[in-house]
Amino acid sequence: MTPMAKKYYIIAVCFVSAFIAAVFVISFAGMHKHRPTIKVGILHSFTGTMAISEKPVASATLLALEEINKSGGLLGMEIEPVIADGKSDPNVFQEEAERLITKEHVKVIFGCWTSASRKMVKPVVEEYNSILFYPVQYGGLEESPNIIYLGAAPNQQLIPAIKWACDNLGKRFFLVGSDYVFPRVANKIATDVIGYFDGEVMGEEYVLLGGKDFAGIARKIREAKPDVILSTINGESNVAFFEALHEAGIPSRKVAVMSFSMSENMITAFRAYLQKNNPQDAEHTFKEQMVGTYACWNYFESIDNPLNKDFVKKFRKKFGEGYKVTDPMEAAYYGVYLWNKSVRDCGDADNTRNIVNHLHYLSMMAPEGIVSVASNNHLFKTVRIGRVNNEGDFDILWASNGPVNPDQYPDFRTKVYWENLIDGLYRKWNGRWTAGVSPGEKSER
Repeated sequence: MTPMAKKYYIIAVCFVSAFIAAVFVISFAGMHKHRPTIKVGILHSFTGTMAISEKPVASATLLALEEINKSGGLLGMEIEPVIADGKSDPNVFQEEAERLITKEHVKVIFGCWTSASRKMVKPVVEEYNSILFYPVQYGGLEESPNIIYLGAAPNQQLIPAIKWACDNLGKRFFLVGSDYVFPRVANKIATDVIGYFDGEVMGEEYVLLGGKDFAGIARKIREAKPDVILSTINGESNVAFFEALHEAGIPSRKVAVMSFSMSENMITAFRAYLQKNNPQDAEHTFKEQMVGTYACWNYFESIDNPLNKDFVKKFRKKFGEGYKVTDPMEAAYYGVYLWNKSVRDCGDADNTRNIVNHLHYLSMMAPEGIVSVASNNHLFKTVRIGRVNNEGDFDILWASNGPVNPDQYPDFRTKVYWENLIDGLYRKWNGRWTAGVSPGEKSER
């Protein structure tokens, strides 16, 4: 071969090699682009009064999915999240749940916060035989083969908190809640439990979900002189409630507040509100009003174990120092991993009954401790009571000896009684799960 021929030969070989490589890259890219995925729904409020609570829960869910994808995905496929905004409106939650299942073809939905939104999604997942992983504590009185209840049932939060309060804080209670199904049910249970422990209910008041006018309620609390306020207020209304207590001269050292939806993020929101609106007096007000208040959850960010420390560190690395992790966020996070483990065990992301059956008594070590799914689709969970310190974190004062068996129907009344209570609320509100029209809802509904 002459030098000139050799030169052209080398050029030709290089050209063909480059062409083949290009074809390979293009083909691989095309294959990757069209690689099958498992679509899952993330259904939370990104707008409206509940966004302050639900956005961080969505972030926790997405973080778990991202981690699973980075480790190779599920059944050889990437998990593709489809995000939907419930807009703090139970009706929109229902519409979006149906759209996610029928139009987006998601295999599972992770989401909801309020029981009103869950109640609207429940018939949808049951009709289409899908699954909802619900990450928040609730008032119980419900069961579904298509919902995994990751949060506390009444005997894993409400009832032990009241017993602890009677033993440690006093027996005169004032009940305050947002006016929808969870607070109404929770306060009915609370009234029975308070009576059992020889306590007394001094008053019971509600505001619409998202409401901010608590001045009248604060005056009633001051006049009633309770030992403990039991709060089932949800969303950003919490900020207005604590501000009203401050203006009425009811600091935490005078009347204890035991909250059932107040998390680390809400404490941060209250502090930020004070710093924005009254910076000169913000820290004094925060310490007067928020420090020393109580909450009952299954998880607090301050749990002292290596797994939880790594868990919190992971969130702060991704979202920034000072980022707070709450009970519903932790439940949402490990809920994704429970689903992932069950699907792997089944080898199938489509068979709802098989997936749910594999979940039963599936256990895992979570940041809160060992959790496992009972046959009623609720979780065995440890109960904890915390008190807010000067830094805005919870010092854990009490914990159950271990995970508590979930009981969604308190056994001091019959299941029929509880079902009639729920049905009565639904009829009273004309086929709704909230009283009145909350800020997230459209008035024509």
